[in-house]
Amino acid sequence: MRNETFTCEHCGAGVTLHPTGSARNHCPACLYSKHVDDTSPGDRLATCHGLMAPIGIDYKKNKWDMIRHKCTKCQKEMLNIVAPDDNFIGFVRRLNQKIV
Repeated sequence: MRNETFTCEHCGAGVTLHPTGSARNHCPACLYSKHVDDTSPGDRLATCHGLMAPIGIDYKKNKWDMIRHKCTKCQKEMLNIVAPDDNFIGFVRRLNQKIV
């Protein structure tokens, strides 16, 4: 598992290390990710490298709130745990506006 800094390819934000030391896999500002992991978080073994759009939310016991991402290139969907510094509330509000 790697906790790395990066520049978000969707919004251009500079993304810092995950605050709890986990593998940082999405931008805390826009919540977009990049399809770099294959079978486990932080393995960085995927070959697709498409942008992964945040498309929904989920909740898993012992993992709490999660963001559902869908790759814009290969269509693979993945769940990612919400990081403490994510703009999660803003994302939930945008989802609710789309539903209403």
